Amino acid sequence: MKSKTTDSQKNSHTRMNNSRGKNDSMLGQFFKDELKDIYWAEKHLVKTLPKMQKAAHSKELRHAFGDHLEVTRQHVTRLEQVFDILGEKPQAKKCEAIEGITKEGKSIIEETEAGTSTRDVGLILAGQKAEHYEISTYGGLAQLARTLSLNNIADILETTLDEEKKADQLLSDVAENGINYQSAEEIR
Repeated sequence: MKSKTTDSQKNSHTRMNNSRGKNDSMLGQFFKDELKDIYWAEKHLVKTLPKMQKAAHSKELRHAFGDHLEVTRQHVTRLEQVFDILGEKPQAKKCEAIEGITKEGKSIIEETEAGTSTRDVGLILAGQKAEHYEISTYGGLAQLARTLSLNNIADILETTLDEEKKADQLLSDVAENGINYQSAEEIR
């Protein structure tokens, strides 16, 4: 007697067959290119965060930047792990977005007075712009990894995503716990 194949069984079989070549698909290549982009961004932030930390006036903000520097180094290592899982050599592709955000942060340092809360407000804003870029990138990459049936990679990317969200919230907390109000009192 012949067994009937249900639609869900057919769809499951189709998904399994489709996942075999996904890493070589256009989406798979796009995914790898975006990994190269965020890899460059994280490595660039490892160089940029110490400058932001040094420019910050608030002890709490300096500490936040210093802590996130260590976390960012872990992000670089995790991305290298992802490349390894994919059988790829870790390779960076210039991230125009992070380059622009960090240039803007540099101009904030140049255009604000050292030792002021106003500079700290600008540094927080620049830091949050970077965090928001990273949050959107890691969120999208995690979704793509799941689409490509790379669930172990998605889990790694989601760990980093959670850390980026925490860093963004910490910067908000630092701003709201005094720096914004202190800046509002500074007079030229």
